[in-house]
Amino acid sequence: MVKGSKVHELETDVPASELWAIYGTLGAATLIPELVPHVISKVDLISGDGDVGTIVKLTFPPGIPGLDSYKEKFTTVDHEKYIKVAEAIEGDILKLGFLSYLLRLEVIAKGDDSSVIRSTLEFETDDAHPDLESKVSTAPLATIAEAFVKYVKEKKIIPQATT
Repeated sequence: MVKGSKVHELETDVPASELWAIYGTLGAATLIPELVPHVISKVDLISGDGDVGTIVKLTFPPGIPGLDSYKEKFTTVDHEKYIKVAEAIEGDILKLGFLSYLLRLEVIAKGDDSSVIRSTLEFETDDAHPDLESKVSTAPLATIAEAFVKYVKEKKIIPQATT
């Protein structure tokens, strides 16, 4: 059995609370396919309201061998510590040979107007699939984090009135 994890951190000049307003809600499900359709083309709410127990189906864009979609269940949503954990429960991620595949998202305040988005993938494979570890990448999570930061910044820009 092979266990592993990969981590990506993005330092931002955006308040943690503003990023959590996306990460900690179903807003992320709407924004991901809108902002980064080349990473995840569709997110369907299967059940829940965005809190613990919520199940979503993530669909990937065409062209990723062996990956069409998978379902994940939110197992932790901590609105005080800004932590969300989602575990793959069905679909192509598990069919590839992962025994478990877990995503942990943390938005860590670094000051009033700065934060760090820490995305961690934790996984476990059986001995028959040792090559899977090399396929685990935080790059899609980094792309999503960057898109969310850009989105929050653009939403804060108030157009100047022209007279």
